[in-house]
Amino acid sequence: MNKIFYPVTTILAFFSGGVTLLVLGGLFTFINADSIIQTFTSPEIRYAIQLSLITSVVSTVLCALVAIPSGYVLSRGGFSGQRPLIMLLMLPLSLPPLVAGVALLLFFARTPIGTGLEDLGITVVYTQLGIIVAQWFVNLPYLIRVMRSSFAMISPRYEHIARTLGCSDFQAFWHVTLPLARAGLISGLVITWSKAMGEFGAVLMLAGATRMHSETLPIALYLNMATGDLDIAITTACILLGIAAVTMFFFERLSEGSDRI
Repeated sequence: MNKIFYPVTTILAFFSGGVTLLVLGGLFTFINADSIIQTFTSPEIRYAIQLSLITSVVSTVLCALVAIPSGYVLSRGGFSGQRPLIMLLMLPLSLPPLVAGVALLLFFARTPIGTGLEDLGITVVYTQLGIIVAQWFVNLPYLIRVMRSSFAMISPRYEHIARTLGCSDFQAFWHVTLPLARAGLISGLVITWSKAMGEFGAVLMLAGATRMHSETLPIALYLNMATGDLDIAITTACILLGIAAVTMFFFERLSEGSDRI
């Protein structure tokens, strides 16, 4: 049975990889030196790259500030209502980003909380702040799940030993548990940042698609496709694909390092 099973599964794996390479790699056959120069000299694309980098970094940092303590608490368990809480936190993972964007739009535009924030001068809808909020809301559950899994793989005995040596709960977490979860944390942050760079649906709904204002790289791709600027649109798609490829490279390297520990 194994003589048949392993060759078949290997062939299927290589077939799937070949299809992925054929489809995604085909993008690069539609660009040339002129389209690359035109794209990178375009003020619009340079603005989109800058805005994408700033918003994705900020939203990733905000995700980390919530996901690290949340993942740690959920990994240790021991409190009532944990399972419903996990389901609630993970719910946005199964939502289409457009649905999340519509929900965020209605929340900040129609609810007392949203209108109250606007009265205080904090405007989220159709602003660059909305980009960060959309990226944060969509990507936070993923990072919480990664951190929960990373912390769950670390035995609580290390923390108990640290406490017996005089560490407080926070010191045990900071000096023992968090360094042991370093590989999972870094890989989770890298993927979260990459997902934020490529977030489209929720950003479109909450922040809009305004050139040189809320124009991230995915929005720039959408706008240029809509207006028929295919060379810039395809080159922008290749930039996003390149970011994803580099991200996965670092993710796999970090995963290999984590396996060896």
